[in-house]
Amino acid sequence: MEDNRLKNHESEEQIEISVERKLVELYTLQQIDTKIDKIRIIRGELPLEVQDLEDEIAGMETRVQKFNEEIEKFSKDVAAYKIKIKEATALIKKYEEQQNNVRNNREYESLTKEIEYQSLDIQLSEKRINDCNKKSELIKNSLAETNNRLEERKNDLELKKSELSSIVEETEKEEQELIARSNDSEKLIEERLLTAYKRIRKNARNGLAVVQIERDACGGCFNKIPPQHQLDIRMHKKIIVCEYCGRILVDQDIVDMYNNN
Repeated sequence: MEDNRLKNHESEEQIEISVERKLVELYTLQQIDTKIDKIRIIRGELPLEVQDLEDEIAGMETRVQKFNEEIEKFSKDVAAYKIKIKEATALIKKYEEQQNNVRNNREYESLTKEIEYQSLDIQLSEKRINDCNKKSELIKNSLAETNNRLEERKNDLELKKSELSSIVEETEKEEQELIARSNDSEKLIEERLLTAYKRIRKNARNGLAVVQIERDACGGCFNKIPPQHQLDIRMHKKIIVCEYCGRILVDQDIVDMYNNN
């Protein structure tokens, strides 16, 4: 009878140690995978920032090109209006000379109308030159501002690219080492538990499948855990999940065992 009780006690102790070890291994795997997640998050944000800057720079360069095209067009328009003024001025001079040799009032009046027409054409061309110059000046101001902004963004891009290159170089080795550790840790966990862990982790917003009890609440969803439930978790007799979010729950003792390993 005494031998049977001793065997039962040893069996219970073995179950407790076994579950405890499983919880430590699960928590260890979670810590490793969380570190991998953090590296990938940091590296994942920077390429997006680089891409955003490249897109912004491409947009600015297109804008600069359009500004230059508009300035060039206004310049050509001004040149054309100046030629028109020159031609109209020559015609006025010609008509004025012809007025000195007219034979009747009708010819004189006809030449006078031509002179008035050319004079109006000169005024209109001068007005359009003035409008073109004003618009061109506004665009030149916008061009200068865009070029300054473009230079700033190009500098930002170089810094981001340098930062990304540095982080990739620094974290690539660390990530590979963590992945190797994660794979080794997975081998210590039975397939059923590992499958459950990966399923929970995949569905969890922050990738946490194993969480510690914090202030009597689940460290994942922060819902309160009943006292009896907490007692069961501290007993390490079985693996217990949060009834709200389904994450595997561990107590401070498991965390301490992980830290002391």
